[in-house]
Amino acid sequence: MKITVEYKNTEENTEVLKVKQANYLSDYAIRITFNNGVEKLIDFKPFLSKSFHPSIKKYLNEKLFSNFAITDGNINWNDYELIFPISDLYNGKIEV
Repeated sequence: MKITVEYKNTEENTEVLKVKQANYLSDYAIRITFNNGVEKLIDFKPFLSKSFHPSIKKYLNEKLFSNFAITDGNINWNDYELIFPISDLYNGKIEV
């Protein structure tokens, strides 16, 4: 008996998910556009409000929160002081 297995290279067509654009709207909400064209509106306020950690809680300062950059395909605050997994952003849920 001979068993033949055919493997398909699925990684060949897989693009790494990245944040292409992010716009701060107001009240800790950011509209994020990913490199595959999907858009998500994410409310960060519940996460920031529920956190007890002072380095996270300080981002309840709206001026500080709205000062983010897109670095290496992700939203980044203050040189990686605050950053979220791409999968959480893509799923539209930031949990404490």
